[in-house]
Amino acid sequence: MNAGLTVLAVASSVVFAVSGVAFWVKPPRRLASRVRPYSSAARMEFGPGPDYAGRIDPGRTAGEGAIRRLLRPMLTGMVYPLARILMPMDDRELAIRLRQSGLFPDLEEATRPRVYRMQSLGLVVVYAAGLGGVALLSGGSSARVILFMAAGVTLGALQVRARLSAAVRRRREAIRSELYTLNQLVAMYTRVGGGPIQGLRYVVGRARGIAVEEIAEVLHLHDRGWVFAEAMARAERLTPEPEAARTYRVMARSQEQGSDLSDALLGLSKDLRAMRRDALRRAAARRRILMVIPVVVVLAPITMLFMAAPIPSIVFGG
Repeated sequence: MNAGLTVLAVASSVVFAVSGVAFWVKPPRRLASRVRPYSSAARMEFGPGPDYAGRIDPGRTAGEGAIRRLLRPMLTGMVYPLARILMPMDDRELAIRLRQSGLFPDLEEATRPRVYRMQSLGLVVVYAAGLGGVALLSGGSSARVILFMAAGVTLGALQVRARLSAAVRRRREAIRSELYTLNQLVAMYTRVGGGPIQGLRYVVGRARGIAVEEIAEVLHLHDRGWVFAEAMARAERLTPEPEAARTYRVMARSQEQGSDLSDALLGLSKDLRAMRRDALRRAAARRRILMVIPVVVVLAPITMLFMAAPIPSIVFGG
């Protein structure tokens, strides 16, 4: 029992340390989302730049105690390597995944990987400490407590990865549902004589959505000096939805070559409608199968029992 108490004490210490890090290491203020459109065009370039080390943890110098400013780098340096083990991908790739998932929209792109890793580590520690405490309170041995804690670490790591994948999947579905309307509006505008950029400005000024936000960022970069095709190529590279990347590629090609954009967008809309129809049919088929499972698992055995109940009396009499 002493060994179990020792393990629980160690787990509690880890939870306390992570909680301390979460308290000391705070994310930047949310003012960044308001001033981001007014930043320079170079800062709009995705990915770490030369000043990445200085932007990854800008911190605050006013209104903080000296102890917090002194201990924050030390605690972060000790805990952050453990957080990187949960998500072994580099910060650039993780930043792209976080952008595609829509998590932490108010934070700078360079700070999102650090915040996500620290929160993920805290979740894993909570799972490990919780399962270890359950094993200890149930009177398990030290080996059992360690096994439960290892299971908690595995479960927490899987939950962290599943959370990110689920967020990316939900964002892809949202973009896919918006693309049909976006393509139709741009096609209508270009068919009456407008250009691709003017059509996109028309849609951005009157619509809302995730795909519209990506188009608005492309137009913002174009206004800041980017070539339209390069801005579209960036959006094509960063979007989580393949059909959106296909749409952006068609728009960029139409602007460069002067081809008819309306017919191409209407063709993409037909493909999207067919894809959504097939997806609904597959979902309906899966739901039919799920509706049959309760009948087979619950009602069929009960029916068989009722049918078999009089058999002994018929065979043996009575």
